[in-house]
Amino acid sequence: MKKIISLLTIIMLLTSSIANASKNCSAKEYQQFDFWLGDWQVTAPNDKIVRFNKISKINDGCTLLEEYSSPSGYQGKSFNIYNKKTKQWHQTWVDSSGLLLELNGGLIGKSMVLQGKTVNQKNEAIVNRITWTPNKDKSVRQHWQVSKDDGTTWQTIFDGHYQQDMTE
Repeated sequence: MKKIISLLTIIMLLTSSIANASKNCSAKEYQQFDFWLGDWQVTAPNDKIVRFNKISKINDGCTLLEEYSSPSGYQGKSFNIYNKKTKQWHQTWVDSSGLLLELNGGLIGKSMVLQGKTVNQKNEAIVNRITWTPNKDKSVRQHWQVSKDDGTTWQTIFDGHYQQDMTE
């Protein structure tokens, strides 16, 4: 009888934990970046390269996983999550060039704007700002800018246009 009660207690605790896990990220803030979900073909105005990016929800909907690749073999991944303690979105990006990028921010109007500091090859401090904006046609613009003067002036290093991937 004690074994049955113990087993029932464990089942109840697991069921409660699973139900709570689903509720952990159900607040509207966790859906602010959902416009980026999907399988995308990414192009830039200065070249004809088609890159691919898959954005999916993992961890019971608490995390957005980005999986990026280009025909040259370049690859990158990011984890994106709303941090309820800081009330900001956080992205950790890593790629096949060895880049680690950590960004924080949130919605400004309809755009997700995240930024963070890195150091370039000349050991200069760089501020990275990436803005994702959903368009009326359901495409998304990703605009990556850098600043060497702590945000006084900005230079575009990538201006990507995300279209739903029609090859799938």
